Amino acid sequence: MTGLAVTGLAITGYLLAVRLLGEAPACGPVAGCETVAASEYATVLGLPVALYGVVFSTFLVSGCLVWWRSALPLALYLAYGLGLAGTIAVAYLTYLEIVVIGAICVWCATFALTVVAGWILAAVVAMRGRAHV
Repeated sequence: MTGLAVTGLAITGYLLAVRLLGEAPACGPVAGCETVAASEYATVLGLPVALYGVVFSTFLVSGCLVWWRSALPLALYLAYGLGLAGTIAVAYLTYLEIVVIGAICVWCATFALTVVAGWILAAVVAMRGRAHV
């Protein structure tokens, strides 16, 4: 779970860095990142969506690390709650990519997968009442 959160932080950090540098994210042979990054949906309230992802991922990594190191159930529930909120957010953003913008950003899709997989893992661990994964 912590590994997924760190991966998500790395992805959003990269997307924020290229945004702040005024560049388009590298997509390799798959096109779509440039289109998504240049869309009107790439900012919310005047701030890059990637910044929200960095903040979200930072809190998620912190919660996962606290849970991993201390087995504090509250930290696991925090990770679960953040994962649920993140899953809702990435579902909406993925909808915008596919239906409204008409392009897929592989970085965004990979970030979405880390969020959903982390949320599912947190749910499984919480339901089983396990201390560590």
